[in-house]
Amino acid sequence: MTVLGTGTMGAGVARSLLREGHDVTVWNRNADRATPLADDGATVERDASAAVAEAEVVLLTLFDTDAVVDVLEAAAGDAPTDAVWVQASTIGVAGTETVVQLAGKYGITLVEAMMLGTKGPAEQGKLTMLAAGPSVTVDRIDPVLDAIGAKTVRAGERVGDGTALKLAANAWVAAITAATGQSLAIARALGLDPHLFLDAIEGTASDSPYAHTKGEAMLSGEFAPQFALDGIRKDIGLIRDAARDAGVSTELLDGIDRVYAQASADGHGGDDIAAVGTAF
Repeated sequence: MTVLGTGTMGAGVARSLLREGHDVTVWNRNADRATPLADDGATVERDASAAVAEAEVVLLTLFDTDAVVDVLEAAAGDAPTDAVWVQASTIGVAGTETVVQLAGKYGITLVEAMMLGTKGPAEQGKLTMLAAGPSVTVDRIDPVLDAIGAKTVRAGERVGDGTALKLAANAWVAAITAATGQSLAIARALGLDPHLFLDAIEGTASDSPYAHTKGEAMLSGEFAPQFALDGIRKDIGLIRDAARDAGVSTELLDGIDRVYAQASADGHGGDDIAAVGTAF
């Protein structure tokens, strides 16, 4: 199989696929980011067309709509006609519609497998996969989903249903991370050890493992990127667009967006999303 895009998530899933015994070919626009995967057993190609030439499954793990469109335009005609293309990039509702149209134009078989998780789960094969598309086609990629995910949620029969679920899930991730930073800042400002906030919610109905993971990073000031802050900012924009078009209030999203924007402006755009805590 082929992985197109070997950033943080793409490199992680490629290693998980290799660990599970899959033959993996990789490509990245910046070849230097793909080359290290050769040491793990991947075949590294210098252009996308060559990378897909013998692929049964093509996994798209790219940053945005423009990147996905560029790759499809460049390589769609070079893959076997029975290859399944798996769109795993977070590109929003409009971006997904564009990709579906391109798939029709080039006669390729397309499904979605959105990835819920960060760098660690990607490398460990413990992502939650949000799959969508005709069941018979999704069934064909089950071995791939099993290799990179701890579980698969089938969102629907339509390519786009996986994206919708990913946007809802990332709205939660963005909100709970920012809320954790806010609560820690309030505790500190009111004269308390902010660790007490995490102690207080532990084991309660309002507890969240994610609050502890990101909260500890905030308290230590260590922001090694698992999910880059500017990446969640991109996703928040996609979520706001989708919510607005669907008639859902964006009031909370607007506030969250401002907080992440402040952290980015302060120099934390490439850091983990836990750096949003600095904005408080």
